[in-house]
Amino acid sequence: MREIMVTPEQAIEAVHEQAGYHPGYRALHAKGLLFVGTFTASAGAASLSKAAHLTGDPVPALVRFSNGAGKPKQADNTPGVRGMAVKLSLPGGSATDISSQTARLFTSSTPEGFVELMRAVTPSLLTGYRLARYALRFPEIFRGLRQNAVTARVPVSYATVGYHALHAFRWVDSDGGSRFVRYHWVPEAGEHFLSFPAARSKGADFLSDELTTRLAGGPVRFDLQVQIAGPDDSTVDPSAPWVSTETATVGTLEITGPDTARERDGDIVVFDPMRVTDGIEPSDDPVLHFRSYAYSVSVKDRSGVDRGAEAP
Repeated sequence: MREIMVTPEQAIEAVHEQAGYHPGYRALHAKGLLFVGTFTASAGAASLSKAAHLTGDPVPALVRFSNGAGKPKQADNTPGVRGMAVKLSLPGGSATDISSQTARLFTSSTPEGFVELMRAVTPSLLTGYRLARYALRFPEIFRGLRQNAVTARVPVSYATVGYHALHAFRWVDSDGGSRFVRYHWVPEAGEHFLSFPAARSKGADFLSDELTTRLAGGPVRFDLQVQIAGPDDSTVDPSAPWVSTETATVGTLEITGPDTARERDGDIVVFDPMRVTDGIEPSDDPVLHFRSYAYSVSVKDRSGVDRGAEAP
């Protein structure tokens, strides 16, 4: 893997320059709410990976829905990226995480590109100039404009929009066979969005309030769909769309209600896409690996806790 020319500290500082510094909050996805549920694999999932959560037995899930911005008071009724992070508790006390968002593709193929984008969008009289210069230096941003157009809309609910994990992972089965996949959470309720006037009429916290109310009437479900890479699909560039249309539904996440135990009294929850388990391996995507170390910096900033050099 090539040498990264920016540090995790520089990445988090660029985020703070763009969104402001908000002590005690995540650098991005600052506004969010935790929920609990279970994940149950489908019958054919174990043929694709020997991972413990794909055997078919239900496993506990901790889920965080969020707005993508680094501002903890970002209004829910404005367009933007939404996040769904899932932590699955495995037998023996370990866990594996899936970090996903409504954008289908990452903004850049490199950590450097992400940091430069944060600097470019920082409000100032030069913002327009910086964005134009950024587009010339990192033209891959244009590849995601159509596929990421969903982020310009406000969903009816956190439960009525799909989420995508951006990076490729190598799934290894019990016979040693392998394939690269990307994760997609598909909402059972379908995808539904508000018109601009309808969104503006909603309250600043309506997505959190709506989901809590929705759960009072029964569970919310998402199917976990994996897209299986074709021979020409990049496994190291999260800004590149995949051509392959081969997919498999490998399980269902059932969210049952708000979490009442975590992130209280100093408890820290980190959803890290590099937290994998036997049967799942990270690709050589430099952004994927960089995220884990950037999260460590963010955790230290908001909590004072050092995750250590070997994140996660």
